[in-house]
Amino acid sequence: MKTISLKSLMVIGSVTLTVTLSAQKKNETSAAVEFKNNYQAALMSKDLEKAKNSLIAAKGFIDLAAEHPETKESPKTLYYKGEIYANFMLLGIQLKDSNLIKMAGDNPLETAIASYKKSFEINDKFDDDIKQSINQLHDLTDLSSSYLYKNNNFKEAAEGYQLEVDLLQAIGEVDTISLYNSALCFENAKDYTKAAANYEKVATLGYKGTLCYVYASRSLRKNKQSSEAKAIVSAARSKFPTDKELLLELVNINLESGDAAGAESALSEAISKDPSNKQLHYTIGTIYMDLKQNDKAEQALVKALEIDPNYEDALYQLGAHLVNLAGEIRNAANNLKINDPNYDKMLTESDATYKRAVGPLEKYAEKNPTDKSVLTILFQLHRNLENMEKATEYKKRADAIK
Repeated sequence: MKTISLKSLMVIGSVTLTVTLSAQKKNETSAAVEFKNNYQAALMSKDLEKAKNSLIAAKGFIDLAAEHPETKESPKTLYYKGEIYANFMLLGIQLKDSNLIKMAGDNPLETAIASYKKSFEINDKFDDDIKQSINQLHDLTDLSSSYLYKNNNFKEAAEGYQLEVDLLQAIGEVDTISLYNSALCFENAKDYTKAAANYEKVATLGYKGTLCYVYASRSLRKNKQSSEAKAIVSAARSKFPTDKELLLELVNINLESGDAAGAESALSEAISKDPSNKQLHYTIGTIYMDLKQNDKAEQALVKALEIDPNYEDALYQLGAHLVNLAGEIRNAANNLKINDPNYDKMLTESDATYKRAVGPLEKYAEKNPTDKSVLTILFQLHRNLENMEKATEYKKRADAIK
């Protein structure tokens, strides 16, 4: 009886390994041929039944390659698995065949994205092909997401926009617009937890300045999570301490939770930390305007101008605030009953408020002589004060600007 030498065993083992690996490579190649030559050709000729059969065959081959240790991490296997699984979703939608989609699992696109991403990360060979496929899927998904949003299907639209984010993440790109849109749709769908999470993500990317921090907080407030909302705003304010929207949101959190003292404290704290900051006084003045606390708004804007008498934003805002306030007082007086004893008193108060508006607006106009809107306001202001000489002067100046 002949014995088999160790060398012979090594040769036999090598041949067996080569045959096995070759078989797996054949599965990988067969999947590629079935997909590129047969499936795509059938699509081009609009033979959808043939395309369906070819896609199913391609899946059979790629699943074998994806299961075997020798080829499951191959960039080619991963790329074609992404292509094939993505097309199960696309063709299934085109044929309105949910059973075809289910043949690739509960979420074929999720599987496809994971495969694309891994292939993209481990090798550059298929990068251009993956980018092309990802961008095509992204554009198709965006059409669907936009349609769903316009038809008020907010939950489905949110998931569509989230899918767009995941698609571009697979090729190392950040889709801030889709991330923001998903947050907006989640908020409209009343899924405030997901809305807040996505708003916060896009905020950290600098999209829309500080507003997304505010929107994240707003979503949490709607979800009765005041402490979490306050934490987001406080963290954002450590980076942007004088931002009006963040400060106003902090005030709103406190007011909504019934903490009026906390709202006042937030404003006072901001001032105490930087009392000589003209922008901060200006910002707080505009917040008091939003809160209809008119006296405090005027005081804050005046304080900003005490720090810098030439601060143009404060000059304009103070003047505009006083003009609007005077108009509101006058309208309220005109709505009183005939012979109401408060009528004359309110008209006097209105005139006094108009007069306080003259100074800052005229100083602003000196620095901005071609600002037609301010010149027009000054014309109306002096006309209301029955100073027709000044009114005529500002009207001529405003009319001269084309």
